[in-house]
Amino acid sequence: MGIEIRNKLARRAAEEINHGMVVNLGIGMPSLVPNHLPKNITVMFHAENGITGMGPSPIKGEEDEYLCNAGGLPVTLNTGGSYCDSAAAFAMIRKGRVDITILGSLEVSEKGDLANWIVPGKKVPGMGGAMELAQKAKKVIVLMNHCDKHGNAKIVKECTLPLTSSRCVNLIITELGVFEVTSQGLVLTELFPPYDMNKVMKYTGCDFLVSDELRRITY
Repeated sequence: MGIEIRNKLARRAAEEINHGMVVNLGIGMPSLVPNHLPKNITVMFHAENGITGMGPSPIKGEEDEYLCNAGGLPVTLNTGGSYCDSAAAFAMIRKGRVDITILGSLEVSEKGDLANWIVPGKKVPGMGGAMELAQKAKKVIVLMNHCDKHGNAKIVKECTLPLTSSRCVNLIITELGVFEVTSQGLVLTELFPPYDMNKVMKYTGCDFLVSDELRRITY
């Protein structure tokens, strides 16, 4: 997925954020979200490694080697931001202080099950904070490719990979469109051009409903 599309998805995710929220960002695409917030919105971006109040990505060449997010990528700090140890950062999560978490994923089921921490047989550093975030954040948004590198659907009826957390995802954003997870099942609420309904049905591994007010995103 090219950087233009990645930024398009990050921009859509930023629409879910309101003034005054505490928002946690996962590794990868979610880290682009602060670059797309309107200037009139003040948000406290939270990282498990102990930052609350992250700003946009730094200008190339102006990175601070001591200031990074949980994924090790350079970040900036907004006025009023603060530092703490990981224990305090996780306490914020477990106490339910995080309004939204935006995560990447390997698979999401039609029921909102999240599998985003391991492919069996591959080395990984660990689950990280995704398990706590998925259960304790007030809203869980997944930002991911619609299919894996082999062309297999990542939105599926049942996850085949080990779960991070069950029935936790509220919203899925991919390069094809946006799905809400509801008690009636997945609902396609938005389409990204140039894709149409046939393309979404072809590359989605489960049934879904279509909103009566389907939005076609134009940016």
